[in-house]
Amino acid sequence: MSEAQLKVGEPEPGKLVNYRAEGGIAVLELSDPPANAYTHQMMRDLDEAILRARFESEVQVMIVTGAGEKFFSAGANIGMLAEATPQFKYFFCLHANETLNRLEQTPKLVIAALNGHTVGGGLEIALAADIRIARQGGGKLGLPEVNLGVLPGTGGTQRLARLVGKSRAIELMALGSTVEFEEAERLGLVNHIFASDNFMPRVMEYATQFVTPAKAAQAVGRLKRAVQSGLEMTLESGLALERELQQQLFQSEDAQEGLTAYVQKRKPSFKGK
Repeated sequence: MSEAQLKVGEPEPGKLVNYRAEGGIAVLELSDPPANAYTHQMMRDLDEAILRARFESEVQVMIVTGAGEKFFSAGANIGMLAEATPQFKYFFCLHANETLNRLEQTPKLVIAALNGHTVGGGLEIALAADIRIARQGGGKLGLPEVNLGVLPGTGGTQRLARLVGKSRAIELMALGSTVEFEEAERLGLVNHIFASDNFMPRVMEYATQFVTPAKAAQAVGRLKRAVQSGLEMTLESGLALERELQQQLFQSEDAQEGLTAYVQKRKPSFKGK
């Protein structure tokens, strides 16, 4: 796939999130350069794009990234928040939380492609993804909201602690620290670091591992749901959810194909059904 083919098209008039889908992969690009800081409008556009990808049957994997190379996202637009009423701030955070919950719970794999600095609310978006891939030498990430006298209020305190552990999360947030992508990989905040050259083509190539015919998309989606929802339950309830999702998969064409291919000693060809 060429670099030209991978570029997201011009945004729709008035939209702050570019959307395109190709080869089973939807790319959602936060587009308000240079910082891609999000406003209420951008969150509405992101919510709309998530729903679109969720209900387009041909989409099996979602990639969230930022326009340009300097920022994935610098988080919420501070100027907007500084001028807003306390009531607006509350409902803004509430809506942002609902959007990121939808991203996290969508039964399709979500990859955050961190093309540049990923701080504050930008990292909170990335934390709602299933896998985070960063551009080598591309920037820093962190939750420095304490330096503004507030806390990470769109899921940061909860998702960061679940990812790196309670003590380390409190330390990182209380210090307001930002770390280079390479250090973030060591901490477990980033799954992979890809070279700066051809970053997005490499992310796209990585994402193709999770789409048909190579992978059973329904199985990927349901195992994601088992993990995301199960971790919030007791072990007994999580195991019950796992059994329920497995039973759904046993009835799928892809499960039959996978089992038959194994017996016949051939590579399966999944259809996402």
